[in-house]
Amino acid sequence: MKLKIAGLVAVIALLAGPAWAQMSQPHVQGPGEPDKDKTPAQIEDEKATERPPKGSDKAGAKLAPAKPKTPKSAAKPEMSTKQ
Repeated sequence: MKLKIAGLVAVIALLAGPAWAQMSQPHVQGPGEPDKDKTPAQIEDEKATERPPKGSDKAGAKLAPAKPKTPKSAAKPEMSTKQ
């Protein structure tokens, strides 16, 4: 009796594997597929992150870029001609 049950379980498992593999899976976008349409909420979120906050001014953009500091050890060593 136990052997019959074990055989039935094995047959069901062998038949269920391919059937389970054919079930629909969530779609993953491939490399050549176009982007799917965005919802209005997603578009609003992107616009909100792109624009600066309302209270900010553009004075920070006018600052000159910072000059890199070179440590003293990276400075050129003095060459002595004494021998």
